Amino acid sequence: MLPIGMQVQSIQRDRKERPFSPLGKARPGEFENLFIGIAGMIGAGKSTLARALGEHLSIDSYYEPVQDNVYLADFYKDMASYSFSMQVYLLNRRFQQHQEIIWRGRSAVQDRTIYEDSIFAKMLSKAGLMDPRDYETYVQLFKNMSNFMCKPSVIVYLDVSPESSKERIDMRSRGVESSISLDYLKELHDGYEEFIEGISRMIPVIRVDYEEFATAEEMANVISREYLNHSFLREATRFDPTR
Repeated sequence: MLPIGMQVQSIQRDRKERPFSPLGKARPGEFENLFIGIAGMIGAGKSTLARALGEHLSIDSYYEPVQDNVYLADFYKDMASYSFSMQVYLLNRRFQQHQEIIWRGRSAVQDRTIYEDSIFAKMLSKAGLMDPRDYETYVQLFKNMSNFMCKPSVIVYLDVSPESSKERIDMRSRGVESSISLDYLKELHDGYEEFIEGISRMIPVIRVDYEEFATAEEMANVISREYLNHSFLREATRFDPTR
């Protein structure tokens, strides 16, 4: 049983056909050949859930490059100077992860998808922290790379409020995140809402109210019920991070 207050919303369309996983066809009740992307705000609990699901389901887990991110500390000190370098670094690392998942041909769960990077790049551009030329270069690079990417089977969106995100960031006490403000997180949450609306046109999305954490078993049940046993429609369009 899910924790009290946890709500699940599968973002679906109208046609009654289940899509093929990029790695093969997912059969009801089985986590075989399934590429699960975990999406969500900073501090939502993506890494913890990815690790727990990987262990619970005995599938590969891939994590966001934080510990070995050579730009992270400099970026938080001077976002304007390092915004483009940071975003290209993350895009490259996540593309490497994404392709490795596809080519290994095994079920996997990924902490933050490559598609989410576009939210942060767009925010930096709107805030004047990324040169317009750099942002356009980033967008074109993303589009060109996306031509070579198979899509995840499903994205699980851990929906938390900006206030909860701020509380969890403060609790984990990563020094480089100390400057993240509530106003920034509110804007980021708006960016995620726009992102989910767009990405759901091409990839099945399961939105989970994650104000309360869930166990790996509970989340596995959610994915099984909402994806493996339901029908989704993905429109045949490429996600445009500039929209």
